[in-house]
Amino acid sequence: MCTGQIVHIIEDDAGVGESLSLLLQSAGFETRLYGSASDFLDSDPPSAGCVVSDVRMPGMTGLELIGEMKKRRMPQPILLMTAFADVPQAVKAMKLGAVDFIEKPFDDELMVSSVRAALAKSGGDSAVAAREKLDKLTTRERDVLQGLLQGKLNKTIAHELGVSVRTVESHRANLMTKTNSQSLPELIRISLLAEGADIGA
Repeated sequence: MCTGQIVHIIEDDAGVGESLSLLLQSAGFETRLYGSASDFLDSDPPSAGCVVSDVRMPGMTGLELIGEMKKRRMPQPILLMTAFADVPQAVKAMKLGAVDFIEKPFDDELMVSSVRAALAKSGGDSAVAAREKLDKLTTRERDVLQGLLQGKLNKTIAHELGVSVRTVESHRANLMTKTNSQSLPELIRISLLAEGADIGA
């Protein structure tokens, strides 16, 4: 089904790596497993496919791996996964070029769909398309978006804007709908593109 589309899994926890490999194989992907970022880089991997890497690993971290791949002009899209997700870290990952940022324990269907999206990636949204999506937002929705990008909780955003938490939740739902975002990392990516950030270049 995915001939030539190899998913390179980089995970220092062997149990998690094996489990993820089996999941993706059952979805029809070819996988290769590495215990560290260095093992992956030293293997001279083919350019086809994508990379799924843990963020926190001994030696080179997932964020450092993105930088190294860019230096070496390696074209594989990279998804990062972590058990300690936070929005500022996700923003940093997206700015560096990650195509997705998935929190552990991850939903199997979400992981498979994210890998499919990465393999099908052909540039994604353009800056113009991203700006058009954000142009649909109201002033208050933009205020909520800025709070989310700063990693603030709904409660904090509500306090700062002088509105109820329920109102913030409503604006947040509208944000996702108007930008056609399925996840917060996707919303972050669209926002960075619209701002003209150098994503993945």
